[in-house]
Amino acid sequence: MIMEAKKEPEIITDKDQMRKWSRAMRCEGKSIALVPTMGYLHQGHSSLVKEAHKHADLTVVSIYVNPGQFSPSEDLSTYPCDFNGDILKLMSVPGGVDAVFHPYNLYDYKNNSRSSKDDDDVIPMIDGSKALEGKGAVSCVEEKDLGHETWVRVERLEKGLCGNSRPLFFRGVATVVTKLFNIVEPDVAVFGKKDYQQWRIIQRMVRDLDFSIRIIASEIVRDNDGLAVSSRNVHLSVEERKKALSISRALSKAKLSAKRARKALNS
Repeated sequence: MIMEAKKEPEIITDKDQMRKWSRAMRCEGKSIALVPTMGYLHQGHSSLVKEAHKHADLTVVSIYVNPGQFSPSEDLSTYPCDFNGDILKLMSVPGGVDAVFHPYNLYDYKNNSRSSKDDDDVIPMIDGSKALEGKGAVSCVEEKDLGHETWVRVERLEKGLCGNSRPLFFRGVATVVTKLFNIVEPDVAVFGKKDYQQWRIIQRMVRDLDFSIRIIASEIVRDNDGLAVSSRNVHLSVEERKKALSISRALSKAKLSAKRARKALNS
C-alpha cells in the first residue's frame, strides 16, 4: 500500500505576496477558498478545511491573532498559539491546504498610514493616548496608536448576545475579515456555526458591501463530552468546563422536548 505524501503548504507572510499568489492561481483558472483562523487549530478547523475542499480548487488558511477584536483588558497576550503544530495539523488533513497566510501585523503600515500631506495639514499629528481620552472602549490597535482609523461595522447584528459583553469584538472581526478578503481575494470563505453571530455578521457584511465571495457555514464540531471545540478550551478548569457543558446539554434537552411535543401533536 502506497501512502500519500502529506502536502506542505506554502507559507506567506507578506500582503503583496499573498495577493500575487492568489492572482497567479486565478490566472491558471483555479478557484480559491479561504478559511480564516486565529491559530491553535483543532478538529473544528480541520472540518472547515475539509468543507473548503468541496467548494474550490485551492484552499488558503489564514493564521492571525487579530488585535482589533480585543480590548486591552482581554486575553490577547495569553491567546494560545502553536504555529508549527498548526502546520502539522493542516498537513494531516486529507488533501491538506495550498497556502497559509501568516502576517505579523495587518495594522502595521510602516508609518505610512498618515502619509498624505493634505491630511496632516487638516488634522495635526497628536499624541495617540490623548486622542483616545473620553472615547470609552478602545481596541488593542487603538491603544498602541498604530494609525489605523477605518472600521467596518454591521450595526444591527453586532448588538446583543456577545456584543453586549464585548462591544468592540464584532467591529474588529468585520474589519479584519474585510482586510483578509481584500488581500487573499477568495471565491469562497468558510466559517463555523459555533460562532453563530459572527457567521451571520459576515454574511450580512458580504451582502451589504457587494463582496463577490460565497460564505459557507460549517457545522459545529464537539468533543466527546459534548462541548464545542474551541482554541480557548485549553484555559478552562474542570469546573469551568462543567459549567460550559450545561449550555449544550440544556439545548439538547430542549431540542428533544420539542421533538417529542411535535410527535405528540401529530399522533
